[in-house]
Amino acid sequence: QELYVRIEAPKGELGIFLTGDQNGFPWRWKIHPLGFINLQILPQLVKKMKLADIMTILGSIDIIMGEVDR
Repeated sequence: QELYVRIEAPKGELGIFLTGDQNGFPWRWKIHPLGFINLQILPQLVKKMKLADIMTILGSIDIIMGEVDR
């Protein structure tokens, strides 16, 4: 049995994926953090921009690199 839940959070959408059997305990629990989802738009944001502007763009979408470092 699989379940995916999306929760609206202050910085965007938080996704939680659960996999398990019928015993009531999850076999696998995966969290899609907000920064990981928001970071996927970065290639479209930095097109035709200067290299020095990348840090400003990252700051504007409030990415926490610790949560996207996998």
